[in-house]
Amino acid sequence: MESSGGGALLRNRRLESFLDTSSGLRVEEAPKILVKEKPELWLKKDVYMDDNGWVSSIISWIRIVTCFVSMMVTTFIWALIMVVLIPWPYERIRQGNIYGHVTGRMLMWILGNPIKIEGAEYNNERAIYISNHASPIDIFLIMWLTPTGTVGIAKKEIVWYPLFGQLYVLANHLRIDRSNPTSAIESMNEAARAVVRNNLSLIIFPEGTRSKNGRLLPFKKGFVHLALQTRLPIVPMVLTGTHQAWRKGSLHVRPTPLAVKYLPPISTENWKAEKIDDYVKMVHDLYAAQLPETQRPLA
Repeated sequence: MESSGGGALLRNRRLESFLDTSSGLRVEEAPKILVKEKPELWLKKDVYMDDNGWVSSIISWIRIVTCFVSMMVTTFIWALIMVVLIPWPYERIRQGNIYGHVTGRMLMWILGNPIKIEGAEYNNERAIYISNHASPIDIFLIMWLTPTGTVGIAKKEIVWYPLFGQLYVLANHLRIDRSNPTSAIESMNEAARAVVRNNLSLIIFPEGTRSKNGRLLPFKKGFVHLALQTRLPIVPMVLTGTHQAWRKGSLHVRPTPLAVKYLPPISTENWKAEKIDDYVKMVHDLYAAQLPETQRPLA
């Protein structure tokens, strides 16, 4: 009987231990709640917080397709205008700028990135406008923000871009053959003569190509040669954030804030040909000082 009573007592204690809310088993249940919550938190982050989520990707694709279709429509309309204006080269340049103002601003509105513009008072004079280049968005901003009466200098292959390339040529903008140094120099000289003859401004990317990671690349000397021949002031346009908004090789546009800052014009009246390298370094250093750390060139 004692043995039977002892067994009953032991069973009662085990039952009490199981039902007791202060026992150690409650502590072991806590991780079960965390494991259950983790997938929900991850899903919420992926959809609403992570910029690489599928919802963000779909929105980005819709915006890009809308940009493409809208650009094709405006390009076709202005191409017809250019054909009519073939006998008047300067008027074609002017219409090309108007096309850029309308199309560039429309594309930036479709993409929806918040934009801060500083120093806009410096973009209303004849000058050589230069800009860093790290994203397709840079092209839209340049189209929108350069003044009327400005011609661009691009690689000769731009003519093969559907509609846009043909409009570029019709708008009387300039092309150079970067694979042929002699031809490129002659093209730059011709550009300088056309600018002086027609009282135009220029827009050029001094890096010569697009940066893959957003960091400032070394500058080519072409913009300094143009300044020496035209004696136009140089107006730097510092673009920040575009490399994060639309990265090279990506079709995902992110809602990153962008900034465009015009710096005060740099006079070239007293520049000398023997100091070309010094002028290139001076302007490059000026850019590096204005850019955020993530876009400065690596030491």
